[in-house]
Amino acid sequence: MAGTDASKRVETGGGPAIVLVRPQLGENIGFATRAMLNCGLTDLRLVAPRDGWPNDKARAASAGGDAVIESARVYGDTAEAVADLNLVYATTARPRGMSADVVAPREAAAGLRRAIEAGQAAGVLFGPERSGLTNDDIALADAIMTVPLNPGFSSIQLGHAVMILGYEWYQAGEGGRQASVEPKHPPAAKVDLIGFFEHLERELDACGFLHPPEMRPTITRNLRTLFQRARLTDREVRTLRGVVAGLSSARNRDGED
Repeated sequence: MAGTDASKRVETGGGPAIVLVRPQLGENIGFATRAMLNCGLTDLRLVAPRDGWPNDKARAASAGGDAVIESARVYGDTAEAVADLNLVYATTARPRGMSADVVAPREAAAGLRRAIEAGQAAGVLFGPERSGLTNDDIALADAIMTVPLNPGFSSIQLGHAVMILGYEWYQAGEGGRQASVEPKHPPAAKVDLIGFFEHLERELDACGFLHPPEMRPTITRNLRTLFQRARLTDREVRTLRGVVAGLSSARNRDGED
């Protein structure tokens, strides 16, 4: 639908990161980029795009969204792409056997607004067109965002999914925002949280807890989801790492006696 007014300033900046995980088609990246700029979003992060980057088809499909295309950043994996974020939503249309909170786009947009107004970094994960996000991707998120659509046909195109979230984000800023109070201790950045997960999992491997081997992925995902729901602060993450280190040292001393 046409409607761009060249006399008006393009509103950009300050919104959540849009993280496209293993996107397959350059055109779909371009459509997502166009949706982002429609809603004033410019922080595009690409995780292992199948057809490489930069991509001429993405630029053409963005229909003038060059500012987003040119500033896009590429990452090798999802953990790297969200490392600097404090709040992450993961999008999926399929029910999951995970205990994460599930919210609609409007609720997610409100949560993103509150976090960003409190000085935190936030983002939303969108999965590959064909298969969606993996459980390991979702385990890095604080909550799941699902678009409530026809249950018999709820799959939507990547650009549409980004537009739905972007629209709710944009509308949440049009006079509907509530005053937020900055928390005394903001949530930990994902890079610190992932460091704690890896530390804990190494020690659980060492003591034989993650056994049998075929159950390890399920157990570690469940543990990560549990701690994600707790919305740990940086101070709490440091405390937990100290607890894990202390238990490890005690076990090692006992083994030497």
